[in-house]
Amino acid sequence: MPKISKKGRMMPESPIRKLVPYADEAKKKGIKVYHLNIGQPDIETPEVALNAIRNFKPKVVEYSHSAGIPSYRKKLVNYYKKHNIEITADEIIIGAGASEAILFAMQTCLDPGDEIIIPEPFYANYNGFATNAGVFVKPIFSSIETGFALPPIADFEKAITSKTKAILICNPNNPTGYLYSKEELDTLRDIVEKHDLYLISDEVYREFCYDGKKHYSAMHLKGIENNVILIDSVSKRYSACGVRIGCIISKNKEVMLTALKFAQARLSPPTFGQVAAEAAIDTPDSYFIDVLKEYLARRDVVVESINKINGAFCPEPSGAFYVVARLPIDDSDKFCRWLLEDFEYNNETVMLAPASGFYSTKGRGKDEVRISYVLNVDDLKSSMKCLEEALKVYPGKTN
Repeated sequence: MPKISKKGRMMPESPIRKLVPYADEAKKKGIKVYHLNIGQPDIETPEVALNAIRNFKPKVVEYSHSAGIPSYRKKLVNYYKKHNIEITADEIIIGAGASEAILFAMQTCLDPGDEIIIPEPFYANYNGFATNAGVFVKPIFSSIETGFALPPIADFEKAITSKTKAILICNPNNPTGYLYSKEELDTLRDIVEKHDLYLISDEVYREFCYDGKKHYSAMHLKGIENNVILIDSVSKRYSACGVRIGCIISKNKEVMLTALKFAQARLSPPTFGQVAAEAAIDTPDSYFIDVLKEYLARRDVVVESINKINGAFCPEPSGAFYVVARLPIDDSDKFCRWLLEDFEYNNETVMLAPASGFYSTKGRGKDEVRISYVLNVDDLKSSMKCLEEALKVYPGKTN
């Protein structure tokens, strides 16, 4: 029998989706499963986006431009202007979600064997994108004790080698919900300038910042304009994950011309998705005001509930809709599977993501889980009660 490729064998399994078969089995037994394992919001997609798809009735669904529909890219220019990001339509390439945009960025900026520094814990699929591009991730540790703040400059300096070509951040962060401050971004600017690195900034949760805090984009950093690559997506902003539209943005002309070659190789991004995404830009501000209030209420339920549990700890995030919580457990992978296979409370259970899958360093995150607060407040209260009761009887409890 022919062998599978080395790259295929190295490709990591999704820590977020690998427990799905156990959730399916639990449902077959009649157990209600609260899905807090995946960033799929239950917030309704804006009607303006859905209507655009309903009213789009071409006689032929054609390829779009490889960089994306021109009218959509022009409209995006105005969206970014509202966030004090000055770009042109030629500095945007539309991708099939932020996932494809990150892959384009890695393929464009790094050679196989090069290294990319990412503060951990980080979005698990960054590992997959790096494997796909033949790139090695150099993780640097951010601690739950600091709420997952940016690691010290010294940690970056220790990690940089002759093969280091880029730093990748997610701001606000998935999985931690941490929002990087202007001072932290300025620190990154200094490191990037000193070592002439690329700074790839995943900013798909830009709209979701709490407690009066503001989002500061890597595109605002002065003096490293040609080093910065912005990654964005409509998935979370408009609760439209299945639309699969994101983008890569840079003022570096060589980067964009090279990324376009990768975009041409896959022909074009999805037409229907771009139609929806272009219309979604007209979503009224009131939508985001309401969504922000809802996520804030959800965050508070989760953080307060976990911090009331004996032996548990959850820092309060300032952005996105995730928390990483420390629980009194021996092994997060075992615990998350046990919740689905062997536990129920009032015929209900909860599905979490083991935080071990968000660390690149082996052995880290064993007593941590990621929780996506994407369900309504009542469901979150019920799921937190499930978690509290589960921790009372879990065989691998550590206190």
